[in-house]
Amino acid sequence: MPTYKYIAINESGKKVNGILSSESERAARLQIKSSNLTPLSLDVTKRKQFLRVRVSNKQLLFATRQIATLLDSSISIDETLKSIALEVEDKSLSTALHAVRDEILQGSRIAEAMSSHPSIFNETYRSLVAAGDAAGNLHIAFSNLADYLEESALVRQQVISALAYPMILMVFSVGVVFALLTFVMPQVVDQFVRAGAQLPTLTAVLMGVSNYSGLILLSFLLLILGSFFYYRHLIQNKQKAISVHRRFLKIPLIGAFILNAEVERFSRVMHLMMKSGLNLDVAMQQAHVVIGNRYIAKSVEDARVELVEGKDFIQSLREARIFPSLFVQLLSSGYKSGNLTFMFEKVAQYMKGEIESKRSTVLSLLEPLVIIFGGGIILLIVLAILLPIMQMNSMALG
Repeated sequence: MPTYKYIAINESGKKVNGILSSESERAARLQIKSSNLTPLSLDVTKRKQFLRVRVSNKQLLFATRQIATLLDSSISIDETLKSIALEVEDKSLSTALHAVRDEILQGSRIAEAMSSHPSIFNETYRSLVAAGDAAGNLHIAFSNLADYLEESALVRQQVISALAYPMILMVFSVGVVFALLTFVMPQVVDQFVRAGAQLPTLTAVLMGVSNYSGLILLSFLLLILGSFFYYRHLIQNKQKAISVHRRFLKIPLIGAFILNAEVERFSRVMHLMMKSGLNLDVAMQQAHVVIGNRYIAKSVEDARVELVEGKDFIQSLREARIFPSLFVQLLSSGYKSGNLTFMFEKVAQYMKGEIESKRSTVLSLLEPLVIIFGGGIILLIVLAILLPIMQMNSMALG
């Protein structure tokens, strides 16, 4: 069914924009008029135009919180989306909300309508909305979503703030080293070369690096880009992606951090879904898509299959031999006592504390490591300059 972008005038004489799907242009115009709007322009568009749209987390959080508030006030979903679409400042988000509303009016479920805009409403967002819609608690789902987005934004801000100084220091150090190797060192050492002095080994090596510093930097950047695109290509294959992500978990320190972060995200989403009224198997089916590591996601999906078949899914998680023992123990206790929703919340809280502790440790070590590394490189460059001077002085003194 074609999708149309329109500009119309409402009863107050104000211009409004929107997106709707209709069988023909004539049917689209009739649909606009049925909404008490006077169409000014109507153009055929494509859903794919939304794939690259980006909306700020702040705007999405505001819209989500407002939707939850209006739905809790017993306002219908179509009126809620229409009202929020007119209030939000981001035009892309406003257009997307109008389009979602139009698809809902045509009989689509809200999560299905949001799937046309994956860059705005990601899988986690749509999964939680689908859970609330299925359970008949859509206002609770949006309220939980707003809390989830708010907490995620807070964590992201904390990480950015903690990384800001080390990253600035690292960039400055690299800039200083590059400037010394490219501009300062060649001019100083050239004086000794003209005097016929034999350069020390350290000076000769660094001069070689200096002569090719631009090429080395370019090669390093190309290596990073090449590795990135190769990884993107590799994970297109499901089995290869699972194998690669399994190796990631074996990397010292980094693997444990990835595992804790994925378990924390999964547990938090599971808590929200089960709190919204979804059964365990349905919640696991919806929640496993939020896991970025394919190997962990496969382990969770295998456990869900065991659950559906009437087997002990806790044993499946235990046999995967990747999940923290506390995670498995708490879920086992919650499953046996019928209090699994609460246990998922406890796991999420515990994992969050573990992540924050390890992140603080890593970031506290990163700053002195950057200083030591940058200072060490600069020390080598200074020595490479001083050694010829000391050698010339020794020759002059006989």
